[in-house]
Amino acid sequence: MPIPKIRRDFIKLSLGAGLAGAMALSALPSLAQQPVTLLNVSYDPTRELYVEYNQAFSKYWKGKTGQDVTVKQSHGGSGKQARSVIDGLDADVVTLALAGEIDAVHKNGNWLPADWQKRLPLASSPYTSTIVLVVRAGNPKGIKDWDDLIKPGVSVITPNPKTSGGARWNYLAAWEFAKRKYGGDDKARDFVRKLYGNVPILDTGARGASITFAQRNQGDVFISWENEAYLLEKEFGSKVDFVYPSLSILAQPPVAVVDKNVDKKGTRAVAEEYLKYLYTEEAQDIIGKHFYRPTSAKAQAKYAKQLPKLPLFTIDEAFGGWAKADKDHFADGGSFDQIYTNKLK
Repeated sequence: MPIPKIRRDFIKLSLGAGLAGAMALSALPSLAQQPVTLLNVSYDPTRELYVEYNQAFSKYWKGKTGQDVTVKQSHGGSGKQARSVIDGLDADVVTLALAGEIDAVHKNGNWLPADWQKRLPLASSPYTSTIVLVVRAGNPKGIKDWDDLIKPGVSVITPNPKTSGGARWNYLAAWEFAKRKYGGDDKARDFVRKLYGNVPILDTGARGASITFAQRNQGDVFISWENEAYLLEKEFGSKVDFVYPSLSILAQPPVAVVDKNVDKKGTRAVAEEYLKYLYTEEAQDIIGKHFYRPTSAKAQAKYAKQLPKLPLFTIDEAFGGWAKADKDHFADGGSFDQIYTNKLK
């Protein structure tokens, strides 16, 4: 008995759909092997850390999925880097100096959700750091603590807090030291004004300031990330030393996936894994090796002598969090603008 035309068409359609589905499934393995490229937009002193970390992650991802991944790096002053992402730089992930800058990426274009810090452990900060004082070999100016930086004749190198996340940590560490030692925000403001009166040049980022101090031989003291101080000691050991101040700030550089970009590029899975891998023991060891402070107990124990304990305060304790600190100190017309333009009398 002949098959009715409607049924014949249905059978053809079903066979065609089944064949197309089978072909699509068979193509998945080959698609999975297509190389992928990520862009990590980071701040100045993380260059060396992420060179080694990217190699480790690429090896891990290749072993797990069979897919080749290349991670490109972009570095600069942290504030400028955040602005570049807001302006359209195609970052898959941001690994910046402070949470306020990633908040700005959310607020200016909704590139990622407001609760981005909840997506990874420890408020999305897989490592920490602090601020130290780098001096010339032998410490000829006798720099021992923050209050030595306001002495007449002491030239201080620090980047611009309007463009550099590290510079904001520097500024707030000095402010809180003075507030505690001399009593109150008015005394702290006067202290920081005197400190910036000793700053001859404001580079846009921490690495630029490091070059100004170590290679161009400007300044008597460089307010530095701890890891950058160690790098300078390795490269210019006969020319520089560094000292830990009596009080410093717990810097918590955060990381985040840039949702709009990864969804557009189809890189969400690898980008998310790229940041999660920072919390593994292999990555934590690389972090300690590059003089950042690991968050895993095992890596902390391994690098304890290299990264000693010292009195540290947090941004939340001293300044009520980054949103408030940014508004009070670094927004247009805030304390830094007032101090640096001599608007305060």
